[in-house]
Amino acid sequence: MIPWNFFPFNKEMKERLQKMNPEQIDQYIQSIMGKVIPSNSNGMVNSDQFLKHFSSHPSQQETVLNTAVFETHDCVFIRVPIKDESVLEQLRVYHTANQLVVEHIPEINDKHSITLPAIVKRKGASAKYKNGILEVRLIKSYDMQYSEIDVSQI
Repeated sequence: MIPWNFFPFNKEMKERLQKMNPEQIDQYIQSIMGKVIPSNSNGMVNSDQFLKHFSSHPSQQETVLNTAVFETHDCVFIRVPIKDESVLEQLRVYHTANQLVVEHIPEINDKHSITLPAIVKRKGASAKYKNGILEVRLIKSYDMQYSEIDVSQI
């Protein structure tokens, strides 16, 4: 069981934070960051090196598809321009409830994830290629499972 009496967001903590001045808060944050960031960096963090740890595949970041994503009342459409029709043989398209994944274009090792504007169904998807445009059609899902969250005042 969680000891809620020791949870840091109580009335005492609220009062303490209101009485602190910005310099004290800054010193506290600097001390925490000094513990988290390696000591050999001397407080200097190269943001490019720091963010490299969070990117899973560099090929996803290097090439960008010029996709157009739009939705109607019933469907979500994704249009991907493809110049070379021979790429269609190696092209792979997958989708989850909220993402479309396009693999092997423009290069064989490329993988692109496109976030969808609405939740879609697992079945009923279709893809057509015409005039240099791949159009993927996904049917929207209206089966939203809502759960109420109780809001308590601290």
